[in-house]
Order: sequence, then C-alpha cells, then structure tokens
Amino acid sequence: MEKGLLEKTGQSLDHWIKVVKATGLDKHKAIIDYLKAEHGFTYGYANFVSLKARGTDAGSIDDATLLENQYKGKEHLKPIYEKLLSVIDTFGTDITKTPKKDSVSIIRKKQFVLIKPATKTRIDLGLKLKDKPTTDRLGGSGPFGAMCTHRVQLTDVEQVDAELTEWMREAYQKAQ
Repeated sequence: MEKGLLEKTGQSLDHWIKVVKATGLDKHKAIIDYLKAEHGFTYGYANFVSLKARGTDAGSIDDATLLENQYKGKEHLKPIYEKLLSVIDTFGTDITKTPKKDSVSIIRKKQFVLIKPATKTRIDLGLKLKDKPTTDRLGGSGPFGAMCTHRVQLTDVEQVDAELTEWMREAYQKAQ
C-alpha cells in the first residue's frame, strides 16, 4: 500500500500523515472523507493513511501487544496457542509468525496456518490443504473464506494431537 500510495500521489506516507495531523481531525471516517474530498483518494488509500496517522493499524502495534489483546479474557486458550507454535516450530526454520489484530498467520512461502481465538472458549485453526476432503473434525473453512481451505475448532490443549500435527505438517509442505 505504501509503495502504491507514493506511485499514485507522488507523495510519501509520511507526507500524508503530516497532512492529516495538520487538519486536527482524529476520527477515522472524518479523515477518510477529507482525503477523498480534498485529495481525490480512493477509499483504500484513505483508509490506509487514516489508520497509519492514528496508529491504529496492526502494523503500528508491537507483536506482544497484539497477542495480549487477542487473548484478553481468553487467557485459558493461550496454552493451546503455545502448543500449536511448539509443534509448528519443529517443521523447519523457514517459518514466519505474523500476529494481526485478531489472529496469527503462520507463513512459509505462503500462509499455511492461521490461529484465531474465535470465541471465549475456542480457537479456530485455519489450514491450507487444497483438495483434501473434509471430515467431522477437519471442517470446511467457515469464516476464514478463501484465506484457508479447512478449519479445526480447538477447545483443549489435548486436541493438538498426532492427527492435527500431520495436517499442519501437510499444509507446511504444500506451502512451498
């Protein structure tokens, strides 16, 4: 987005943040409306600049805080998350963990796992396993849509078992 903003407007993100701050606007919608009306921004770029100017995008928040916020009120699910990571870490050294506001993407060359504390009682584990049939446990992607092909709902650390490990390993191997 940042590179596209520079190409589209001829000005850097830093420039646009200064422009926004000079307006005194602090509400997301007001900033978007201003950038669209006064500078001809599309919604996508206006949204991007507004989030960056207000420091409310996931990229402006450190990983530890993102994780803390994900598990606030769901602390009892954190051992499931930690167990998933300990298993995933055995697959190889070419894995990147990217916390977002509501989930953590696990990436090789492509995302192969998505870990999301979906409710106060459940983690949804998204997997990329193209052409793998669903089962009672290995469900369709559900709310993940195209980000994942399958979803496993986890409520207990004991559910991080050999079968789940094999599905995660398969997703890892396919993400080359």
